[in-house]
Amino acid sequence: MPLKIVRNDITQMQTEAIVNTASAQPIVGTGCDRAIYKAAGYEALLAYRKENIGYAKEGSAFLTPGFSLRAKYIIHAVSPLYVDGQQGEEEKLRSCYRESLKLAARYQIRSIAFPLIATGSFGYPREEGMRIAVDEIHAFLLSCEMDIFLVVFDAGATRLGGRIDPKLEAYIDSNYVREKRDEEYGGAAAWKRQDLIRRLKKGEEASPHGPADMPVSMPLQMPAAVPPPREKKESFWKKKKRNDFPAAEAVESVTVLENRLSERLVHLSDTFSRYLLYLIEEKGMENAEVYKRAIVDKKVFSKIKNNPDYHPQKLTALCLCVGAKLNLDETKDLLARAGYALSPCDKTDIIFSYFIENGIYDMIELDIQLEEHGLPCVIV
Repeated sequence: MPLKIVRNDITQMQTEAIVNTASAQPIVGTGCDRAIYKAAGYEALLAYRKENIGYAKEGSAFLTPGFSLRAKYIIHAVSPLYVDGQQGEEEKLRSCYRESLKLAARYQIRSIAFPLIATGSFGYPREEGMRIAVDEIHAFLLSCEMDIFLVVFDAGATRLGGRIDPKLEAYIDSNYVREKRDEEYGGAAAWKRQDLIRRLKKGEEASPHGPADMPVSMPLQMPAAVPPPREKKESFWKKKKRNDFPAAEAVESVTVLENRLSERLVHLSDTFSRYLLYLIEEKGMENAEVYKRAIVDKKVFSKIKNNPDYHPQKLTALCLCVGAKLNLDETKDLLARAGYALSPCDKTDIIFSYFIENGIYDMIELDIQLEEHGLPCVIV
């Protein structure tokens, strides 16, 4: 099977082996390391480490029994401490994955679960850590067969997932389900019109409950006879007249808006590539910051940057919208320049729309939501 990203407690994974983020010295660290020691049997596992392994250099991996865990083995990847990215941290982290997978293959392990190595207390940036994990696992799977899970589980991810899940379901129901229903059945309003026409032709009264052949499982949503009055919002100039804010501030706000509008009009005919680079610059971001947050390969981003007429795949374009922290209008504008649009009948588009509309620019959590909704993942 391909790599699968899951939200779970790694100590509860029912795989032959799980991977731990270990320290170089035979001590127990925080986060994933401590959780695994506690679940396996703290004293027994620590004694085994001291007696049989001792010191191990960063980037290496060693194997111990699983003790009280469901997993038969624990593979301990000696994680690098992230300083500034210039101390060989990337190569050491890549080595953690390579050496762990080599050990798994040597012991003929058929299933293994990894945490995002070094992205917790060791300080490695989460999105970069994810990209390295995916790169190394994919490279391994080209020549070996193994069921590999990448487990994303920490306090932040759990809180975020708990906050997103119910609201996302409501968002999907409101946007996707309604569109698909209306597409298939024509909508409640259409049924009402069809029933009215049919009954008038027969000289009958219109049914208040909709047509008799309406699907039973589909609830009818009748529009109100008189729509509620819309709340009137005061215009900018009425507020100004009431002196709700200083005149100078008002003039400054208008000037800023006019300048932004003029700037956008200059870029009206920009291609996807040029407009993306303009938006990144306008938001005061660096290119590397954007493609790393988007978990888009640097080579792919270079193609976009160096070829003004290059059109990326739609999913890549959507990821870059997340990476650049665009709002929904900016996203729609940028996608249109590559010939794409957000579809209300596509669940992937709906989920991206939800994250962007709510300012949640977390590609890892977004990818987990895609997987949990049975959709193809972006990262893997």
